[in-house]
Amino acid sequence: MPRLAVRVMILPHAESLALPSYASAGAAGLDLVAAIPDGDAFTLGPGERGLVPTGFVLQIPKGFEAQVRPRSGLALKHGVTVLNSPGTIDADYRGEIRVILINLGQEPFTLRRGDRIAQLVVAQVTRVVLHKADSLEQTERGTGGFGSTGVNS
Repeated sequence: MPRLAVRVMILPHAESLALPSYASAGAAGLDLVAAIPDGDAFTLGPGERGLVPTGFVLQIPKGFEAQVRPRSGLALKHGVTVLNSPGTIDADYRGEIRVILINLGQEPFTLRRGDRIAQLVVAQVTRVVLHKADSLEQTERGTGGFGSTGVNS
């Protein structure tokens, strides 16, 4: 499996936390944890959203991006997910990685320092050059969208 070197800077409020890491040999995403102050709690009521710090900054190489994605267990068990999923972190961003979580569940959800909150997937980016056209090649699907290929007759 290819490897990409990415520089990471740990911020003071996350010095005691482990670096983001892969939970298994086949995992695609690094686990992100909450860098909430020790002893504090971060609670999202039903329908609430909040910005959760991770305590680190990345130097993503040019030609790559990082995507913040939800954790399936949080979504299934608690109804908590990443609001702008996937959240894109561009190669030229140098601020703290923070995660916008939303509680779509029916009960308050509480996070504590070090709790896993999301996944981070680094992917190569292809930049496109758009060419204005008066027409496009026709396809069998045409303009059908929003479930048009999954509807049974």
